[in-house]
Amino acid sequence: MIAVTGATGHLGRLVVTGLLDAGVPAAEVTALVRDAGRAADLAARGVTVRVADYTDRASLDAALSGVDRLLLVSGSEVGQRVAQHTAVVEAAQAAGVDLLVYTSAPKALTSTLVLAPEHKATEGLIAQAGIPAVVLRNNWYWENYDAQIGQAAATGQLAGSDHGGRAWPAARADFAAAAVAVLTDPDVQPATVELDGDTPFSLSDLAAEVGRQTGREVAFIDLSTEDHVQLLRSVGLDEGTAGFVAAIDTGIAAGELDTGGSGISGLTGRPTRTLAEHVRAVLAG
Repeated sequence: MIAVTGATGHLGRLVVTGLLDAGVPAAEVTALVRDAGRAADLAARGVTVRVADYTDRASLDAALSGVDRLLLVSGSEVGQRVAQHTAVVEAAQAAGVDLLVYTSAPKALTSTLVLAPEHKATEGLIAQAGIPAVVLRNNWYWENYDAQIGQAAATGQLAGSDHGGRAWPAARADFAAAAVAVLTDPDVQPATVELDGDTPFSLSDLAAEVGRQTGREVAFIDLSTEDHVQLLRSVGLDEGTAGFVAAIDTGIAAGELDTGGSGISGLTGRPTRTLAEHVRAVLAG
């Protein structure tokens, strides 16, 4: 039995449907969700739907009964994730799960990214639990840039503070395909994988590509972190969110997402979505 947490989220749902598309019988796939109603489409395809909450250990114990392989999609509540992940890892250990796959962050053990400490702690928890594990350190999603692509196309400007730092993004579907490849590999071995796309990019590359596809000049404005925060505040973000978004660019500038590339295609055997392909898809609506 293969189980996926957060199975109605953006990534989790893609993994569940990817398992089915890869030929895993629906009866061998379990979707762990907080709201069963949101998983009606998965249940209709024969997937077992179990209600479980990262904050409810009893629900996790029941949901993981009989599970052999588990994908733990990291929680979305920053500041709460270590406690939540601890509950999942301990429940997996108690259930005798054979393989735990976890979606972590790039360079989690050394990164200065604001997201990294909770992932580092979770990787430590998994190691201490002694469950055979594959840690997938997900790089950046192309989808994170959708709003900026639209804004750049409309205004001819794209602002940020990455100072030319590189990330190696891929589409969510690419990250999901990599997780499916690990979960379905009969000979999978414990490993830590920097899971990233095939080609690096910076925000200036994004501006240039939007300009190429729209036929207009798009200028990239490389701001200081302070000016970036002020800009984000001016468009309606609260101070905490603005600081968080700018801090991501600061991490990119420091090389925290410059992980070398091809981690995804090394698992799936097929190329990841390119910058040009993603910009084209966003502009097409």
